[in-house]
Amino acid sequence: MNKETAGKQQAAERGAAARLIDARIEELNDWRGETLARVRSLIHQADPEVLEEWKWRGVPVWSHAGIICTGETYKQVVKLTFAKGASLEDPAGLFNASLEGNTRRAIDIRQGDSLNEAALKALIRVAVALNNSKRSAGRSKASE
Repeated sequence: MNKETAGKQQAAERGAAARLIDARIEELNDWRGETLARVRSLIHQADPEVLEEWKWRGVPVWSHAGIICTGETYKQVVKLTFAKGASLEDPAGLFNASLEGNTRRAIDIRQGDSLNEAALKALIRVAVALNNSKRSAGRSKASE
């Protein structure tokens, strides 16, 4: 597959993922859909270059040089799971779930919860910076 064909295929996959996330938000048709839509918007504000993906049989995933976070919806919560959350500074204390692990951290948002939007955008930016630093470190080692 040449670069042009691969690029078109990736663009189509990104479009498909965005449509699937749109459909999930619409099908929820309640506070969870509204919350997922708001979080999605904040993620895009924090990182305009974010890549939307649809993985693991229906989980929205936001990536930039690696997974930033997932957006799972359950009956009682919208859960944002940060793939490398244990390595992220969280001065606002947004992480409130999956606190015991060595890798991930999560934010459970319940109906009626207020979200510190500025702190979430800052957390997204820190996650992207961490992904970029790991990617750069990997390239440096490979070129040595």
